[in-house]
Amino acid sequence: MKLALPTLLVAVTIGLMVIGFFGAGHSAGTVGIAAGSALPGLTPKAASPEQAVSSFLREIQRRHWDRAYAGLSGTSGIDEPSFIQDWTGGDGSLRTLSSLESFDVRPLHATDSVAQMRVHLHWTTPVGPLQDVRDLELTREGETWKVIWPKVQVPNLPAQVIPVNYLRWDLVNGNSDDDWGSHNVDAPHVRIVSMNAIDTAEGSAVMGEVVNEDTIPAFVNVNATLVDGSGNAIDEESSFDKIAHVLLPKQVSPYRIDFPNVGLKNVKNVRMDVKATLTPASADPVIGVMNQKIESAQGKSVLRGELLNQSGQTVNIPHVIASFYDNNGKVVWVADGYVDRALLPQTSEPFAVEIPNALAGKVQNFHAVVNEYSSGKS
Repeated sequence: MKLALPTLLVAVTIGLMVIGFFGAGHSAGTVGIAAGSALPGLTPKAASPEQAVSSFLREIQRRHWDRAYAGLSGTSGIDEPSFIQDWTGGDGSLRTLSSLESFDVRPLHATDSVAQMRVHLHWTTPVGPLQDVRDLELTREGETWKVIWPKVQVPNLPAQVIPVNYLRWDLVNGNSDDDWGSHNVDAPHVRIVSMNAIDTAEGSAVMGEVVNEDTIPAFVNVNATLVDGSGNAIDEESSFDKIAHVLLPKQVSPYRIDFPNVGLKNVKNVRMDVKATLTPASADPVIGVMNQKIESAQGKSVLRGELLNQSGQTVNIPHVIASFYDNNGKVVWVADGYVDRALLPQTSEPFAVEIPNALAGKVQNFHAVVNEYSSGKS
């Protein structure tokens, strides 16, 4: 009897080992998977363009760069370090802080030897989700489909001296114990010049423009409170990042305040409040907004253009905020978008911001401003 229990445990253990051994051989999964990756030599061949792209992007998700690079055609003409940097970014850009969360693959065209696939890439970033669309070319090499990756064009900037003649404002305290309020230093004079409240697909939004009417720069934030017929507050929100927070003297910025899941049918009034504080600032770097145009892309209305860094500084994370006006000059929408590539000195990068289809027909004019975030700069 003393040996019965140990003998039973040994027998059960052996039985489970046998079941596990033979069960693995007949399971639907791939043999050799460990921590979400196949062992070398066990990755199945991409027998179709869809399979090739899906396998390629899964390796990108896992940051298995060697295996992702192995999925490229020899006609791609790009070396592995350049390929990796194309996906991971550089120069402190938003891409360096992003990860590929998911993707969707849709075939566009295919023959027996070549194919074109459209992929929607869904990135997670510190500023929220970003979407990217790429059309990939594939070619059949033997029995396997391979992705043709375009060669990355790296800007080749000549050595040069760029003159610095911009305005700059600094804050100086008399000593560490000084307080701006104790010296009766007035806050910059900032004014809301327009406001428009509309219903949206997610709830409602309040938008318009704000101007710094002072001779000193201001850090600005706009708040709004929705009020019902009894004078009670329904919800209160701020402009968050849908505004150019640092306004130079006489500069105008659009703003938008979102109220998720709150419609305007029960709103009687909107209380607006603008907060402005003194802030150090400079008029550099200068970023030009070039070649702007509204076009239709995949059933959506999009404002596209280019950002040109006209300074000698690297702008790590450019942020575009665009206001759209009807034929009466009224702001009907404010949209924003981040560029996930750094703006190197004297170079440009494309940008795109989306306009809701329900409002696109009302847009007669638009204006874009650029926030810039640079490392080591307050």
